[in-house]
Amino acid sequence: MPPHSIGSSTLSFGLVSIPVRMFTAASSGGVSFNQLHEKCGGRIKQQIHCPACNEVVDRSALVKGYEFAKDQYVRFTDDELKRLEAEASPTIDILEFVPLEQVDPIYFEKSYYLGPDKGGDKAYRLLCDAMNQASRVALAKYVMRGKESLVLIRASQGGLMLHAMYFADEIRDFGEIDKGKDATIKPGELALAQKLIEELSNPDFKPDQYHDEYRGRVLAVVESKVEGKEITTGAPQVARTQVIDLMEALKQSLESRAASDDSTSKAKKPAAKAKRAAAPVKESKRAAR
Repeated sequence: MPPHSIGSSTLSFGLVSIPVRMFTAASSGGVSFNQLHEKCGGRIKQQIHCPACNEVVDRSALVKGYEFAKDQYVRFTDDELKRLEAEASPTIDILEFVPLEQVDPIYFEKSYYLGPDKGGDKAYRLLCDAMNQASRVALAKYVMRGKESLVLIRASQGGLMLHAMYFADEIRDFGEIDKGKDATIKPGELALAQKLIEELSNPDFKPDQYHDEYRGRVLAVVESKVEGKEITTGAPQVARTQVIDLMEALKQSLESRAASDDSTSKAKKPAAKAKRAAAPVKESKRAAR
């Protein structure tokens, strides 16, 4: 099934306007459940309850309120909020170009693919190739659903991607979090930790080797239940014990890695011997002919 465009826009690059179409780049694959009444299996419907009046409230009787102090609200009508929204504009206005490595991934919120719309192929290709050669990404402003958004546009996989971003004041201060600066790290511990990192390191990121195993287990049980099969569950996982001796834990981790590598190499050797042993049999068959 071909991807479905969620909207059209214009990417503004200086005096160049590039008509583009936007596509959702990713969607969550998590498993979701509905709340059912255990007695009859019917799906539960949630009601809106006002504790002050002690009554169920219809949605038509609701208004929006902004809490400016504890339990104190400023009310807004839908028309007031509509007037406050940014002016609808189909333009993604590029403001500046920066190196991608200067942008912390914490700012990324959601990703989209951009494809050229009718008449925009050449300009789209030009911007994509120019950004690739310059090793730069673009920062732009874009109005999405009435809200002004900061976005980053980058050349990737032969095309352009758009990442909706958080504004700086939406990012929480990491300085408020304790980072264990008072802990004392011994040189030997650091050396073992670096060695373990090297053992677990790979030159390439291969996302297709990772899978949501929980989702797979849930969907397998769903299929079994639909087919009326008996369900058996495995034993609960044993909780890991708290690390007391950090040096010993690092040593055991490296030893288990070495043991795993040895078992893998031993498993490959018998197969190789069997392959070599098969060769004389073929020769003897030829001689018999």
